[in-house]
Amino acid sequence: MAKTANINVRIDPDVKMAVDGIFSNFGITVADAVNIFLHKVMIVGGLPFDLTLPKYNAETLAALQEARDIAKGRVRAKSYESVKEMAAELDIEET
Repeated sequence: MAKTANINVRIDPDVKMAVDGIFSNFGITVADAVNIFLHKVMIVGGLPFDLTLPKYNAETLAALQEARDIAKGRVRAKSYESVKEMAAELDIEET
């Protein structure tokens, strides 16, 4: 029987580069980290962390939707000529 088996995983190159840097601080590779993760799955008999959806309040959900709409060009983002102009509007909103 083979001592190892191969797993091919497709991930975003930016994610790979980021985790390479993190794992190198621990002296391990991404393959080592995956192996650790799989062993932990066997030990706990499932995912070694809670898998839950975040709970956001209505204001946060509205802000997230607005950000998505701006990113997709559905809504035009507000802009200002200067920081002073923006600060003045923020002062008005706080009162």
